[in-house]
Formats: sequence, C-alpha cells, structure tokens
Amino acid sequence: MKLAQLSLAGILVAGLVTNSYGADTLADAFKNGKTKGELRAWYFDRKVEDAPAKSADIINTAVILNYVTDKFYGFSLGGTFQSNFAPGADTTAKNVFKSDMYGSGAVLSEGYLGYDIGKTAAKAGRQFISTPLVNGSGSRIVKESFEGATITNKDLPGTTITGGYIDKFQGRTGYAMGDAVGDAPSFDDRSIFLGISGSTTYEFDGAYTIAAINKSIPNLTLTGQYLNVGDVTVGTKKSDINVYFAEGKYILPMNGYKLGLDVNHRGSKTDSPLHATTKYDGTYSAGKIYISELEGFGASMTAATTSSDDAVIAGMGNGPSSYTATMIRASTPTLTANTDSYRFDVTYDFSKIGLTGLKGALQHGWTNQDRVGSAATSSDYSSYAGSLEYDVPALKGLTLSAQYETQECETTTYAGNTKTSVDTDEFRFRANYKF
Repeated sequence: MKLAQLSLAGILVAGLVTNSYGADTLADAFKNGKTKGELRAWYFDRKVEDAPAKSADIINTAVILNYVTDKFYGFSLGGTFQSNFAPGADTTAKNVFKSDMYGSGAVLSEGYLGYDIGKTAAKAGRQFISTPLVNGSGSRIVKESFEGATITNKDLPGTTITGGYIDKFQGRTGYAMGDAVGDAPSFDDRSIFLGISGSTTYEFDGAYTIAAINKSIPNLTLTGQYLNVGDVTVGTKKSDINVYFAEGKYILPMNGYKLGLDVNHRGSKTDSPLHATTKYDGTYSAGKIYISELEGFGASMTAATTSSDDAVIAGMGNGPSSYTATMIRASTPTLTANTDSYRFDVTYDFSKIGLTGLKGALQHGWTNQDRVGSAATSSDYSSYAGSLEYDVPALKGLTLSAQYETQECETTTYAGNTKTSVDTDEFRFRANYKF
C-alpha cells in the first residue's frame, strides 16, 4: 500500500494549491452529493449431465447503494455498499455456487478519496476498476472490486493514459476469498488470476499496471496495457506474473450500416520457480469482423489461437475476457494451450419493429484443442447460447434479462484413445431496478 499512500499524499498537496471549484464549503459538498442505487433479484439454474452434485439452482437478492460527494477544492469522497441474501438455498446449491453466487452479508466495495485537476483524475482506496487486464466482473450478484490507487490523464490529444497500483482484491463470495462458505466477500491480498485454476484466489504482493487508449485516428481505437503482479503464490511456488495486452478496433461507416474489424493479442509470462512447474507463458491472438446497425441487425465472426505449449493468464479478476469467450461458460477453455477457438454472433434490436427496449442475441462458440506435449488428455468444447434483454419502458430503471447456454465438453484420453463427453446447461434470469 506504499504507493497508494504516496499517491494520497500527493493528492493532498496538490489540492492545497488548487483553486476551489464545485461546492463552496465542505458541508455543501456532502449536501450536494449524489446518491444512486440498485435492487437485484437473480435466478441461476445449472445442470451438469450425470452429475447431481454439480447441478443446482439458486435465487439471490441484492441491494447496492452508491454515494459520491460534490467536489471541494477538487476533492470528492465516494462509496458503494453491496449487500446480498440468498433465501432458500439448499445444501447442494450452497456447494455448487459457493465460489460465485452463494453468500449473505454486506461489503463496502468502494470507499475512496478522489481528486480532479484539469484532465487528470485520481482515486485512492477501494474502487471498481475496468481495464483489459485489471477488471472486476459484474456477472454475479456481487461485483468484484480492488483496493489501491489509480490515476487517469487525458492531456494528450485523443489519448487516455491510466496507471494504477493494487494491493487487495474483493471477490464474489467469502469462499472465493478463502473464508467460510456463505460469508460475504472481504478484501485481502489475494486475487483471481483468470486462466489459473478457475475461481481459486492466490496470494500476491502488490500489482502495478499502465494502460493507454488512443483515438487520434478517425474510426480507429488502439489500446495497450501492461500488468506486473508481485510474488504470486501458487501451491508452494512464488513468482512474479507479467501480463500484456494490445488491441486495434476499426469501424468503417457504410451506407446504412457499420463494418468493423478488431484484432487482439495478449500474453503472460511467469518467473522461476513457478515457470518450472506450470505452463502459463502463452499468447492468445484473435481477430473479429462484424457488421452492426443494419436495420437493427448485427453479426460477427471471431477466430483465435493460443500458443502450442503454454496457456494464458488473462489478468486480475474475472473481468478480463477473450474475444471467443461464450455468453455464460466464459473464457477459460479459450485460454488453454494449443487451442483454436471460434465464435459466431447474431444480434437484433426489436425496437425496429416497435418493441422498444427489447434486444436479443444468438451465439455459437467452439474450441478445438490439440494435444499439449505428452498431456494425458485434451478437451474440445461446443456451445450454443441465446439472450433477451428488456428495458421496461413503463418503469424507467427496470431491466429484465434472460440467458441460456448449452455446452458440450468432449475429452480425449490418450491412454487407450477413449473419448467422453459431458453436457452443461445453464439458465440465468436477472431483474434489476436502478434508482
């Protein structure tokens, strides 16, 4: 937390020499602050073929409250409180969803001091972060968060530069953070590193990141980011993890629609002794071509490949995502070594036929993994998914959404050359009301 403390000190000094703007008094800053919130009721149903211990459904509810003061000499205070309760969860549901959806309690996910001057904004404390390599997922009832310091600058034309230091992470549930099943999540010096062992968190000793987004060329967005995480402990091994990301997005306006082309390259590298026992020095390269706004329709085709011998660490938190991640089952199969992955999407905005607020999507994703060295097994995945989302016009702030995905995993065992397959079906319904 040393860097965060230094950043905070720098913010305080800067504030003393900055002209006042925003509220005239500290009392006015609190009085003129803004409050917003959200009520959630979510239902998840997961069925794994011939595996009743892995199949369950769960209802979870949440209240989210956010408050940010008005600025006073450029300073502001902000906080977000998340609380949730899973009524009626049985023993199987508690076990199946213990890492991501089951828990009851509350956590102060954001509690920060902010400072703005010119085109520079800084935050120190607990905060939501959303970058390609450091990203707290919001796909579960409790959104992931981080603790540290971030600074963003937009002085360069068409360019946004962000730097940050993170020393703690807050997961989705208490169990995800190493606490008892059913506890609310806490902040700790351990984190998810997407690509390593699913929902398990690992201890780390500080993380530094820098990112840049440039839009100076019309229709082209270039993004780059680097992340270094110190002393990540996996089992008995400890080493630094380095992750990098580069992306280009080009949109060409056409007559009556838009044509887009995205390319992406990401990779990870681990130091000894972790590298001696794990294979996470891989790369992931992807390209996507798509059309959008064609009489309400959109369509895209995406293809990606990973390096032959090593898997890829996507970043901190469950938020970093590969281009070929599927709607529910997500990125993990696409980040494994020696894997080619693909995804085809079709979207439609039903407001074009008078159903205001209704949007839908269909998706097909599949991965083909070749044998990695002398590995005992390899796995191929195929999934079909669909979603509907409805912003209810009659009640502003209310959104209803439903998702469904069926995925087949076919595993080849090379000793005896046998193949087995397992189907996983998952349905998710969300009702969110923002106020």
